Amino acid sequence: MKSIYIVLTKSTTFLSRLVYLATGEKYTHVSISFEKELQPLYSSSRKNGCTMFPAGPCKESFYYGYMSTHKHIPCAVYELKVSDEVYKMAKREAEEIIKNADNYHFNILGLLLCRLNIPYHRKNSYFCSQFVGEILEKSNAIKLPKDYTLMRPTDYMKLPELRCRHMGKLGEVA
Repeated sequence: MKSIYIVLTKSTTFLSRLVYLATGEKYTHVSISFEKELQPLYSSSRKNGCTMFPAGPCKESFYYGYMSTHKHIPCAVYELKVSDEVYKMAKREAEEIIKNADNYHFNILGLLLCRLNIPYHRKNSYFCSQFVGEILEKSNAIKLPKDYTLMRPTDYMKLPELRCRHMGKLGEVA
C-alpha cells in the first residue's frame, strides 16, 4: 500500500479571497502529493508563485514561491491509502500534465460554473480541485461523489476514504 496526500489551504491571494467570498468555505485551494514530505505538491495554480496569472498546472513548494512566505495560512493534510498500481498511475498522470504544462490553462470559466453547480469539461484546462479530482478518478484511486469538475477543496474533507493527518497552519507541516 502507498499513500496519496491531499493538501488543503486558504491563502490570502486575490483569487482565494474571491473564492472565500463566494463559498464561505474553510479552504479555497487543494494540491496533491505523492510523498510523505509533501514535496512536490501538484496543482493548478499560479505558475510563477507570486502573481495570479499566468496560472495552470504546476508544482508548488513549501520552500519557494507563495507558500514559503505565508506559513501562517490555514492548512489541512489528508491521506488516501491506495494500491501500488493506483499510486503509480496517479503519479504518472500528474507528472505527465506538469511535463506538458505549457499546453494547459487555468479553467476560470469552469471555476465560475462549479460555483453554479454546472459541470464544465474544457480540454486542457483546470482549476485546483478539478485537477486533483481528475487525477484521482483517472487512476481509480477513489470514486468521487460528484463530477470532478464540481469538486471544491472542502469536498475532499468529506470523503470517508481520506484520513486527516494534520489541521492547523501551513508552517506546522513545512
